[in-house]
Amino acid sequence: MEIRSLAAAQAFVTADGSTIRELLGPAVGAGEHQSLAEASLGPGRSTRRHYHRASEEIYFLLDGGGEMEVDGERRTVGPGDAVLIPPGAWHEIVAGAERARFLCCCSPP
Repeated sequence: MEIRSLAAAQAFVTADGSTIRELLGPAVGAGEHQSLAEASLGPGRSTRRHYHRASEEIYFLLDGGGEMEVDGERRTVGPGDAVLIPPGAWHEIVAGAERARFLCCCSPP
């Protein structure tokens, strides 16, 4: 059984300023077919708009919120919301007045 603690996960800052802590997946040697990471953005910060050629991704909002864009459609998101991002879909999230903290699940990783 593989169990990883969020508190023990190594944090890193991406080029767009989001903080990522990878919990499970090939990058941390735990899992082959999917990945799970926690991401956080400061108030008003955004991820860089991007897409994943072959991966389906899910964002699950834990704290805060903001505006999510998937292939040109924009919606307000907050705690408890899950967003499906199909393979090839351009996407970004912009944090609102509070930070946005969310889980990122990708398959394949």
